[in-house]
Amino acid sequence: MLVVILIVATLCGCQNIENSPLLNTSAPEDINITDSLGREITIPSSPEKIVSLAASNTEILFAINADVNLVARDEYSDYPPETADIPSIGSLYPQVNTEVIVNLEPDLVLAAGITNPEDVTALDKLGITVFTTSIASDLDDIYGDIKNVGTITGYSDNANALVKDMQTRVQDIKDNVIKQSTIPSVYYEIDASEPSKPWTPGDGSFIDILITTAGGTNIGAISDEPYWQISLEQLIYEDPDIIVLGSSKYGGQTKSTVLNRPGWETLKAVKTGHIYEFDDDLVSRPGPRIVDGLETLANIITTIESKK
Repeated sequence: MLVVILIVATLCGCQNIENSPLLNTSAPEDINITDSLGREITIPSSPEKIVSLAASNTEILFAINADVNLVARDEYSDYPPETADIPSIGSLYPQVNTEVIVNLEPDLVLAAGITNPEDVTALDKLGITVFTTSIASDLDDIYGDIKNVGTITGYSDNANALVKDMQTRVQDIKDNVIKQSTIPSVYYEIDASEPSKPWTPGDGSFIDILITTAGGTNIGAISDEPYWQISLEQLIYEDPDIIVLGSSKYGGQTKSTVLNRPGWETLKAVKTGHIYEFDDDLVSRPGPRIVDGLETLANIITTIESKK
């Protein structure tokens, strides 16, 4: 479950730019660009057939209106709902189905930091143009990916407008955090297949950064591992103010299941009822909806702040 959640890798700001024109603003010449794998590649201007190998990239394409050129997607690309109308190339594991992609004759394949580099190499050897976005470690990396995708697809104006909107929303959150009188402690649950030893994000992880930006402190930061299993004893010792269940969508965890976990009844968050189900896609997919996730976390933290 953890692997699925980490790989697969709110509506107001991250839907398509409603006021932006549905126009391709690409340059008349081919584009030379270096991707996250350090590959210098040439991308034909105005690619008309695009295949996405990651949900984050698919969401970027829709958000900047470049989805009009999307001819296929990976099986985890399920947002926005319109992705259901785009043919799926199936699973990328254990390896991408190169035959299906070759038959689509795409002008561009959008891979991601989580894409197996061997798959990128295989497609490259078959003469397919592949651009790989980053393994985002912060919001700036996501902004950069959005701008790059906008550049290579010909929708740079829309991409720049989207990034500007995201940055404004993030700054609003930071401004509100400064006004907080306290910083609530947060336990974020990634996977609870072992309820007595669930997975949580550690210090410096992307989710850790988002929790901090939203005005909370991540109790998982006691470990420098990006993702690790915290024991019940450690969890009781840290005694978080808030429990956020990123394990709800894919792991089926709810406030009720947490209340019924042996030993968890001693936790402050359980006693006060500050347990929140959360869509992990909002923070595990490095795309436009990351700010939706940040705003949701901030709202949760603000709620408990206002009750103190």
